[in-house]
Amino acid sequence: MDVGVGALLVALTAILMGSIVQGAIGFGLNLLAAPLVALVVPEALPTSLVLVAFPLTLSMAIREHHGIDREALPWLLVGAVPGTLVGLMIVSEITGTELAAVIGAITLIGVALSIVSPPIPINRRTSSVAGFLSNTFGTAASIGGPPIALRFQHHRGAIARPTIAAFFAASGFLSRVGYVAAGTIHTDQVLFALALLPAMILGLWASKHLHPFVDGGWLRPAVLALSAIAGVAALVRGLT
Repeated sequence: MDVGVGALLVALTAILMGSIVQGAIGFGLNLLAAPLVALVVPEALPTSLVLVAFPLTLSMAIREHHGIDREALPWLLVGAVPGTLVGLMIVSEITGTELAAVIGAITLIGVALSIVSPPIPINRRTSSVAGFLSNTFGTAASIGGPPIALRFQHHRGAIARPTIAAFFAASGFLSRVGYVAAGTIHTDQVLFALALLPAMILGLWASKHLHPFVDGGWLRPAVLALSAIAGVAALVRGLT
């Protein structure tokens, strides 16, 4: 995998911005970074971004571990296990464009329902469904943020961020095991991920300065806006 200086700078900038957003609201790294990285180093996807995301989510969970919703997290992971298997099956059976269109449409419907409907009840069923959808979408198309973020949109940022991060750290491990089993992880992708780590660390550090703003009532609008952007982008990609 040949990576020039220009391509590396673009990728580092994308990771920096994506890490700032994810560190502030709980998701957004792959959503923001993947399109730019795909333009300059397409061979790095999805593996390199998946590898970069793991220390990011783990660090976020540790940084605000006191806020993790320990009642919801186990049930989120219960849904993530079958979601990983379904995601891997989808990858082998459906083309990327077809899947992107379906995920985009589902995400936009979820955003619309979130706007007009009352808050989703917090229980084992809704947590398991959110975990299932998130890891299905994440494993199949690297768009796992919206389902889990919409589940926590009415929570305070201090709870939503570490809970989502802890979920992604654990469920992402399942996806990585699946990638290894499928033989999609290569040495060049690992080395490229290591080169992107400084940008991720800087973005994570910078994100903490946005916490007061996000926690001041802007978490839900940010989640809805970013989820809508993800849905539109996926739908356009699938239809073009």
